[in-house]
Amino acid sequence: MLSMATTNKPRKGASAERDEESLIRQAKFDPKAFGELYERYIKKIYTYVYYRIGNHADAEDLTSRVFQKAFVHLPGYEHQGLPFSAWLYRIAHNMVANWYRDQSRRKIVGLDEATRHSTEEELGSAAERTAERDMLLKIIRQLSAKKQQVLILKFAEGYSNTEIGAILGKSEGAVKSLYHRTLLQLRETVKKNHSDKP
Repeated sequence: MLSMATTNKPRKGASAERDEESLIRQAKFDPKAFGELYERYIKKIYTYVYYRIGNHADAEDLTSRVFQKAFVHLPGYEHQGLPFSAWLYRIAHNMVANWYRDQSRRKIVGLDEATRHSTEEELGSAAERTAERDMLLKIIRQLSAKKQQVLILKFAEGYSNTEIGAILGKSEGAVKSLYHRTLLQLRETVKKNHSDKP
């Protein structure tokens, strides 16, 4: 049921919400039902965590810990009118915050990225794209946690402002305002970085 596409995303109807509530109730007692929830949300949670920390190995580890924590605490979960994913994103957000608190900031460079390319021209082009991506990710990681969440949920997950509001516990208008301020801040930071280059 997961779709990585950011357009034409199907909307959940009342029937799908009831099915999810029923699955959650069942998952409190049946690990197989929890497995269905896991399959439904693993890609979305992994993508969110990866974009927040930028390292595949750590993102896989944190994502597994998110689902372990969700499994342990599921018996105490109560549906409060928000999608189940909002609860998972909240757990993921807390895990990422703890990860940043616990990590000394070090850059890990994987050699497998560089060895995939066969010519010097391809290496130069790949290095340029990697440098641009790394610069943008560095700028995004300097944003507040809420601004990072909005960008990830909007661009990586394709959620609407209403859906983001439900996940973050904010109104649609507050999400629009936060999104707008975030884009303005990004634009100014990118301009500043480009003007600082020789």
